[in-house]
Order: sequence, then C-alpha cells, then structure tokens
Amino acid sequence: MARSFAHRLAGLPAPATIEMARRARMLRAEGKPVISLALGEPDFPTPAAVIEAANQAALAGQTKYPPVDGTPALKEAVARKLLRDNALTYTSDEIMVSNGGKQVIFNAFMATLNEGDEVVVPTPYWVSYPLIARMFGGVPVYAPCREEDGFRLNAQVLAQAITPRTRWVVLNFPNNPTGAVCSKADIEAVAEVLRQHPDVWILSDEIYEHLVFDGAQAFSIAAVASDLKERTITLNGVSKAYAMTGWRVGFAGGPKDLIAAMRGVQGNATSGVCSIAQAAAAAALDGPTDLVRDMAQTYSRRRKMVVEALRAIPGLTCAMPEGAFYAYPGIAGCLGRTTAGGARIESDHDFAVAFLEEEGVATVPGSAFGLSPYLRLSCATSDAVLQQACASLARFVQNLR
Repeated sequence: MARSFAHRLAGLPAPATIEMARRARMLRAEGKPVISLALGEPDFPTPAAVIEAANQAALAGQTKYPPVDGTPALKEAVARKLLRDNALTYTSDEIMVSNGGKQVIFNAFMATLNEGDEVVVPTPYWVSYPLIARMFGGVPVYAPCREEDGFRLNAQVLAQAITPRTRWVVLNFPNNPTGAVCSKADIEAVAEVLRQHPDVWILSDEIYEHLVFDGAQAFSIAAVASDLKERTITLNGVSKAYAMTGWRVGFAGGPKDLIAAMRGVQGNATSGVCSIAQAAAAAALDGPTDLVRDMAQTYSRRRKMVVEALRAIPGLTCAMPEGAFYAYPGIAGCLGRTTAGGARIESDHDFAVAFLEEEGVATVPGSAFGLSPYLRLSCATSDAVLQQACASLARFVQNLR
C-alpha cells in the first residue's frame, strides 16, 4: 500500500530544542551520564498552593468538558492579571485559554494565514514561530537583531522586513533564546513602524515578562501603543513564571473577532484545556507573587554565574541577558577546528552534537533560532549542574585543535 502525507509536512523538522533533548535521552538510555541544558523548563516545583487548588477542583467535580475558550474563573483571573501587570483591559470575549502558548500561535496563524502570506520574525527567535507559520503556507521573513545591540529589535530593521505580503509581526521580549529586553523607547519606535502598516497583525509573546533582571522592565506593545491594541494578540501563560510547563495552560488577549476565529480553530482541534489545569492556573495568577520573585532572583544569579564562566573561555563571547533564563554564547572563535574526539567543527550544529557526544552536555545550536554561530544554554537548573556544564564546555574548547 502506497502511503503519502500532506505536502505541508515536507521539510518540516522537529523543533531543535526537542531534538537535542531526544538525543540526550537516548544517550542516557545507553547508560551514559548526560546533562541537558536543551529545554527551557524551570527546575522549581509547581507551588504547593497551585497543586492544592487543582486537587480541590478535582474533588469538587470540575472534571467535565470545559468551555472551548476557557473556564469563566480562569478567564476572569487572566483579565485581572492583564490589567494588574500590563495595564490592559480585556472583556471575556477578548480572552481565550489554550493548550500552552504554542496553541495560541497555532490558532492565530491558522485563522489568518493564506498561502504566501509573510510572517516577520526577529532573529534569534523561538523555534516554533517560523515552523508554525510554514505549516499554514506562511513565509517567514527575518529581522536580524545583533549581539552588539543587546539583541534588541531595531525599528529600521523591522521596517525593511515588512512588505505588502506581510500578515504578522512577531515580538518576543524578553526573548528566547537571548534574554534580550526591549526598552519602552524600543517598543515605541517599533509601534511607529507598525502604524504605517494597518493591515498587519501583531503577536506579542510575553511568556517571560516576570523574569527580568538588573532593573529591566518588560513592556506590552498593546499598552505602550494603545492604538495598536485592536490588532495585537498579547500571549502569555503559566509555564515559565510559575514552573507549570506540564500543566499546558497558555492564554491570550486580543480583538474579539480574531479571538472568535481562534476559538473556532481550537474547537475543531483540541477543544478546551483540562479543567483541573485551568483551576490550577487561576490559583497561580491570583496567588502571591513572592514565589515568582524568588525564582527570578535565582535565575538572575545563575545567569551571571554562567555568563562569567563563558566569558572566561577563550573563543567564546556572551552578552549578558536581561531576562528569561538562557545564555546565548557566540562560538565563532571555535569554528574550523577539530575536537579531541576527531570531529570537525564547521558550524554551531557540529559543535552542539560533538559537545553532547564527547562531554555529555546537551545544548541547542544557534542555527535552530536563526542566528549562527551560537549556542543556547538553559540556566533553569541547579548551580552544581551549571558549574559542571561550564567546566565541561571549558575543557571541550580547550581541547580543540
């Protein structure tokens, strides 16, 4: 029997973050010790009060099919959060809850993209933006952000990337993978560019908004430029700030016609998010902020420790991230060399694979995020593990010849 698959899957790889984590698991299964810095997953436990809220919801019988776009209790908690943290006012029909932030993007792109429509994505980018756009016939167009600018988005670069085919502009600050944070002036300049293109939707992914350091502040473009709110999706979730990656709860605020279209997509795909997870998410959003603040302080200390260690390695560069929990070192000084195990390093992908195989440390190559030659290292693990990983990296680079 001949089998064929949809053309949209042709050339569509698995996200590199997941692929490197898979390689690490395979090595572990072979009995080899492996440190994985590949996934952006907090090492903290979900707060006890959040788990208890889920338990009480289950005991109370909140185990039936939930509304497609979110339970009233969670949507109300989301509205309070967006007003409290972002100075944004949304009504119930302007909010939806999805299976993680990724499904918000999936819903929005599926609801709006036609073949050949362009999606402008600043680089480096989270791996899923261009992959999801391509699934629906979209064409990713890239707006490069430079290390010497702190990886912040330059408004002139954005303006050059927008064409008559542009359907979406994606913003992700604090940024994954670089930790870059755009200032209010940066966002205002970006908004001025977008005002010249009234048919372009804006996706503002703010999942790392609470993880900012050294006095930096995250800004929502829908609040900074309120005239753009009617074509902006403000995306967030509970996975990063509240250590709830496995609960799979993301949410978005946006114009009611677009939210309605996204609800239609989700209703024919997954329907609503697990009702028990939604009760937990509501408790997280309405709960005390001290745990989030404490986690952010820990991430801040760790990223300083890691960046200092990376900068001490000859051949590496590393900008100090202002947010998120990643380091993004440049490895240009290591290209064209050979590892102790005999592997030739011609790209950051070569480097990442050889580093995993020879030193047992999983990272993600910068090529996966649209900017080479770099690596992304997650700092969301213990000090001891990070110190061991940095020592392994120093040894790996020192042995290059």
